[in-house]
Amino acid sequence: MRKILAALVVAVLIAPLAAQDLAVAIKEVEPFPYCAIAHRGPFTDMGTVIGELMGAMQAQGLFPQIRGPLIGIYHDSPGDTRPGDLAWEAGFIIAAQATVQPPLLKKTWEFTTVAVAMHVGPYDKAGEAIAKMKAWATAQGYDPAGPVLERYLDQNPEAVKEEELRTEIWIPVKKR
Repeated sequence: MRKILAALVVAVLIAPLAAQDLAVAIKEVEPFPYCAIAHRGPFTDMGTVIGELMGAMQAQGLFPQIRGPLIGIYHDSPGDTRPGDLAWEAGFIIAAQATVQPPLLKKTWEFTTVAVAMHVGPYDKAGEAIAKMKAWATAQGYDPAGPVLERYLDQNPEAVKEEELRTEIWIPVKKR
């Protein structure tokens, strides 16, 4: 009986921690300019796209214009779209006065109300965090209102253990 009670106490104490492992909040953000490479295809192409992004930015002398971390903007959900048809972008927040040339695109993030959370762990597990964030937002009376944005916060991800990688996730939302 003592073992059953101990197991029950442990289960009750651990359950709230599991529910709290992803703190989601609604945040107001300012629009910002970014440059990116647009891509259609599986997320496994990310390394190639980032290489193309970095090469184009270097060739155009844009590194001094970077104003934020590497970002990924995802227009489709892998659960709803075939990998070859996924539309996404990889880029950097840049100075407003920066000018870019192809293959780079200069765009503006215009979504000002976002659900935000910090995912800590492998990049390929961010989808689980996104699903939890969408469920939380729906329960709070919000609907998705734009593409998912991921801000990759580790400057040198190769030097970080996979389980410690930090990705800030933004999901544009609007109140119902």
